[in-house]
Amino acid sequence: MKQIALSGIKPTGTLHIGNYLGMIKPAFDLIENFQTLYFVADYHALTTLKGKDTLNHNVYDVVATLLALGLDPQKVIFFRQSDIPEIFEFTWILNCFTAKGLLNRAHAYKAVADANLSVGKQPDADVNAGLYNYPVLMAADILLYGSHFVPVGQDQRQHVEIARDIALAVNNTCGEVLTVPEPLIQETVMTIPGIDGRKMSKNYNNTIPIFADAKALRKQVMRIVTDSRRPEDPKNPDECNVFNIFKYFAPPQTIDSRRNAYLSGELAYSEIKQELYELLNEFFGSRRDTYTKLLDDKNHLDRILNEGADKARAIAGPVLESMRRAVGIRR
Repeated sequence: MKQIALSGIKPTGTLHIGNYLGMIKPAFDLIENFQTLYFVADYHALTTLKGKDTLNHNVYDVVATLLALGLDPQKVIFFRQSDIPEIFEFTWILNCFTAKGLLNRAHAYKAVADANLSVGKQPDADVNAGLYNYPVLMAADILLYGSHFVPVGQDQRQHVEIARDIALAVNNTCGEVLTVPEPLIQETVMTIPGIDGRKMSKNYNNTIPIFADAKALRKQVMRIVTDSRRPEDPKNPDECNVFNIFKYFAPPQTIDSRRNAYLSGELAYSEIKQELYELLNEFFGSRRDTYTKLLDDKNHLDRILNEGADKARAIAGPVLESMRRAVGIRR
């Protein structure tokens, strides 16, 4: 029987190529070797997103995007987090085994607290309990399905480590009830630069959307920040924001050729930007119509999600029942 690998994606905005390279593609690569579960983390989005229409649109946008990129619901379990009612009872039980100090050290909470302190506010100003308890819900997402592996970027590793700590706390008290997960990190895909050179993130408004139309796609690519070197100047490709996206989409021989052109001063930034645009438009453009058609058929998307939820609940139910028995809860 295959081990379980689980991935979740939060519907807080339009998916971009950083999401594709950092999370979606690595997760897709696991399908042949693992029983894979993918979920849209709509309850996680509530920590920051309060508009119901926006959230509803974003959920369907994520679903249509993943399906258009090739996710096959016959090969994976694909579902919406909020369709799994077991998650909340399970989260409460995990809360009761989670040290407050562990949550104090969570990156998301610390980032907000530090930002507050930097402007003279109280550390917990505008911090809701959902943000603070976010890691426990994420641990529940991982542990409820007996996940063995969770593909994450290096910056998300802490979430899996917290899930491990909580699972070990439960097991130390109740016996071997929960599977202790491992982070699965592809070292070759770390941080994807955005158009301003910082990590590509919706928070920085520096993204290249996956299914932007050709005109908008080219505009974003041409906005990628470069230095002031002239076209004929030698350049370091490893320090170039354009090349550090280009290398993930170009064939190996092209990567080598353009790298050498950088080093010898035979490549202008405008040229490599145009080449990157063409690569991205070819790679994602062929799937753009599929994405649009899927997004227009929400009944079809709901059917896929409902079928996935039934499969996910079939896994989650026995795990929750084991937890109930382990802590002395009877229905």
